[in-house]
Amino acid sequence: MKFVDEAIIDVAAGHGGAGCVSFRREKFIPFGGPNGGDGGRGGSIWALADNNLNTLIDYRYTRRFEARNGEPGRGSDQFGAAGDDIVLRVPVGTIGCDAESGEVLFELIRTGERVLVCKGGDGGFGNLHFKSSTNRSPRQKTSGWPGEARRLRLELRVLADVGLLGQPNAGKSTLIAAISNARPKIADYPFTTLHPNLGVVRVGPERSFVVADVPGLIEGASEGAGLGHRFLRHLQRTQLLWHVVDLAPFEEGVDPVEQARAIQRELKAYDPALHAKPRWLVLNKIDMIPPEEREARVREFVRRLRWKGPVYAISALAREGLDPLLQATHTHVQAHRAAAQEEPDERFVPADGSGVGDGPDA
Repeated sequence: MKFVDEAIIDVAAGHGGAGCVSFRREKFIPFGGPNGGDGGRGGSIWALADNNLNTLIDYRYTRRFEARNGEPGRGSDQFGAAGDDIVLRVPVGTIGCDAESGEVLFELIRTGERVLVCKGGDGGFGNLHFKSSTNRSPRQKTSGWPGEARRLRLELRVLADVGLLGQPNAGKSTLIAAISNARPKIADYPFTTLHPNLGVVRVGPERSFVVADVPGLIEGASEGAGLGHRFLRHLQRTQLLWHVVDLAPFEEGVDPVEQARAIQRELKAYDPALHAKPRWLVLNKIDMIPPEEREARVREFVRRLRWKGPVYAISALAREGLDPLLQATHTHVQAHRAAAQEEPDERFVPADGSGVGDGPDA
C-alpha cells in the first residue's frame, strides 16, 4: 500500500431542515390549532482514530465529504429526520488543521478517540413551537441553521518511542530489521527507505517499545536536497533519537564525523525542539573494523565530535552490541512513560464543548 502522510480535503456538515407552518384540519374540528413540526438536524462530520489504518491514502483521491441535510418539518406534528453523520476514520497520530488559517483543530493519539470536525446545523422551528395561550394560531416558522464547512489539512505523525536518524546507507533499515519484525527494503545504495517503517522491539516478557525508521538525511536537506525534511515530522512524538552513524564507510574520503555534524545541523534547521530531544550516538558497522582497532576508532570519533551523551558501538548486520542498547533504551522509555502518566492531559478540546470521546457510535 502506498504511504500517504498528508491530505487536504473539504468537509461540509448538513444544513438544518426548515420548520413547517400547518394547521390541523379535520371534520367537526374547525379550530384544530397549529401542528407544523420542526426541521431535522443536519449531519455532522466526525474524525475517529482507527488503529487498523496506517496511511491517509483514503483521502488522496476522495477529497470532498458532505453530510446530508436535515429533512423539513411536516404537518400532523411530524418533525423532520436528522441527517446521517459522516465519520472520517484516520490513523492514530493524525493531526487536523484548518487549511486556511493553520489552526490545529484536533490531534488523535489514542485508538477510538473521536472529535467533532464540523457541526451540523440545527433544524428550524415549525409553528407548533410558537403556540401559546395568547398566540393560538401562529404562522411563524424559522429556516434551518447552516452547517459548518471548512477545508481540512490532515497530517500523519507516526507514534513511536524511538526514532532512527542518520545519513542514507548508515544501516538504519538493517538495524530495525535486526531488533524487530519490521522488514524494510535493504540494499547497498542510498535512499532505499522511501517512507517511515515501524517496528516493535521486545526486550523481555511484557517489555517492549516502538522504533521508527525514516528516510536518511543528507547535507542540504533543508533546501530540498535528497528527500528533504519531509519525513522528520514522524520523529516529533518520539521520546528518544538514535543517531546512527556509519563508522566504516565504503567510499574513500568520506568522514563519518562530518556526516554526523551535517545531521545535527539539518535537525536544528528543521526544528530546534526536535534537536533538543534526548539523542544517543549509535556507531554502526563495527564488524567492518578489525577488533583491535575498534575501541580506538570509537574514542577518536567521540573526541572529534565532542560528544557528551551516551555512545553505543554496534553491528546491526552481525547483531553485535545490541542488547546493552536495547536494555538502556527500554529503561529510558519506561521512565518517560511513568512521568507522562503523572502529567495532566492538556491536548486540544473543541471550543463547542463536544470534547474528545463524544460522538455517535461508529
